[in-house]
Amino acid sequence: MWERQRVVLDGGVATELEARGHDLSDALWSARLLADAPEEVVAAHLAFFRAGANVATTASYQASFTGFAARGIGPVQAASLLRRSVELVKRARDQVSDDVPRWVAASVGPYGAVLADGSEYRGRYGVSRHKLAAFHRPRLDVLAEAEPDLLALETVPDVEEAEALLDALESVGMPAWLSYTVDGGRTRAGQPLEEAFAVAAGRADIVAVGVNCCAPEDVADAVVIARETTGKPVLAYPNSGQGWDPEAGRWTGTSRFSADEAASWYARGVTAVGGCCRVPPADIAALARVVRSG
Repeated sequence: MWERQRVVLDGGVATELEARGHDLSDALWSARLLADAPEEVVAAHLAFFRAGANVATTASYQASFTGFAARGIGPVQAASLLRRSVELVKRARDQVSDDVPRWVAASVGPYGAVLADGSEYRGRYGVSRHKLAAFHRPRLDVLAEAEPDLLALETVPDVEEAEALLDALESVGMPAWLSYTVDGGRTRAGQPLEEAFAVAAGRADIVAVGVNCCAPEDVADAVVIARETTGKPVLAYPNSGQGWDPEAGRWTGTSRFSADEAASWYARGVTAVGGCCRVPPADIAALARVVRSG
């Protein structure tokens, strides 16, 4: 899909929505605005497209039938909101009048994201692979119905959930990328990255692999492992490297995200680079300048 291309991914959609004045402390996170402020979601996607992103991920990371049900939203409306997440990116894309290629990636966050307790950064939920696949399959099906260009299976904390996602993907008939959140040379659950990426090595429907929502300094070694293990295009979209203080309810430290690092990641075989939490459109614009300058 992206062979021989340099692709710029978007940054933190939730970060941009917060910058636009929205409180995302709700358990649904940015998915709440799919119902409450869809035009603001379009504006956030548009900001990243105008910054130079080729790919925008939908505001569906924390969206699921289970999560919506907890807010009193039934399955019919939940399915409509999931489809809307894709439609809103398409609306943003339609407002950019140039010949730059752009893709819509439907975000599928891990089971832990729905729990809204930080467990997506630990994994090992005590839930079987079969139950994890059953949780993911319905929203994969609905997101695919909305016809994004691909699915983004992202911020996956451990191998077992990756396997469950791949089980659920088998019947969908849509390409996807698989991206782990990592800590050093291991998944958040502690498995070696060679083992983690090996599950995607023989899957034709997985068109790219990589890492996201990790510290920028964790990217370089991880992407080499991803490329050597799978032979697939590799993507990297770390967060800013800042920490979250749950007691104070605020981010701590300063951003360590640097667009200039993209050159070294490309030298290690990365195809697509972007940002995750706390990476705003300005950082993506700087990244796009680095990428397109060669």
